[in-house]
Amino acid sequence: MKVFDGIRARWRGRVRQDPVLLSPLLLTLLLAVLAVLTPPEVPITRLLPAAPALAAALWRVGPTLVLGLVCLLGVAVYSVMSSDHSTLFTAGAIGAVTVAAAYASHLRLQREHTLTEVRAVADTTQKVLLRPIPRRVGPLEIESLYLAATPHARVGGDFYALADTRYGIRLVIGDVRGKGLPALAVAAAVLGSFREAAYEATDLIQLAHRLDTTLTRHDAAVLAHGDPGELFATATLVEIPAYGSHAKILSCGHPPPLILRHAASTSWIQTIPPRP
Repeated sequence: MKVFDGIRARWRGRVRQDPVLLSPLLLTLLLAVLAVLTPPEVPITRLLPAAPALAAALWRVGPTLVLGLVCLLGVAVYSVMSSDHSTLFTAGAIGAVTVAAAYASHLRLQREHTLTEVRAVADTTQKVLLRPIPRRVGPLEIESLYLAATPHARVGGDFYALADTRYGIRLVIGDVRGKGLPALAVAAAVLGSFREAAYEATDLIQLAHRLDTTLTRHDAAVLAHGDPGELFATATLVEIPAYGSHAKILSCGHPPPLILRHAASTSWIQTIPPRP
């Protein structure tokens, strides 16, 4: 009994989240009522194969087979009660569609399982590449949010990172040219270099040179493998001292940062025009 109670609880939870799951059952009930109320000359029962076909897109294999069996038994009972033997063809169609629907449901579940695994790998890659930034580092409160431009994408060419160094808190935020795995590889190379050089570079200019050297080497390696097209990234480097009231900002071709002074007052920070 506990097993059935658990199944019912999960089913109710899924239906609350997605009421469309009830559509195959509602379609079956609607066609059954119409078949009883309409005269035998109107072959409503021939539409019943649509119910298991719809279930294949929403339900698992077991419930899909059960619904097809219910439709098949319903047509058999209707055939006996109405003495209409032409419904035997409909019964055969329901059986064939049910078997095909069960197989289609099996294939759909396999694809959904594969997609879930791919998303899990993408989420893990995202966490490794863009490590979570703490909400507070020293005197600094930080909020971060990553939204990929491509719908449903988990990873992309944008990157950001933070390092709490002896020179102060250093931040980088940037964007890689292009998209897909090549852009992801560039972002990983730049972030790896930043996490190492941020603790050693004496100023932001030296840090920018270190990042540029890493990107140049990566670009040369990609071109050596015959991949055409230049790979580059724009970035903004920020250094916030542990003590003091002034932060240093170095823009490497990236759009200038925004400063929020009040709830409704936002302005660009004036920077020197970028150069190659």
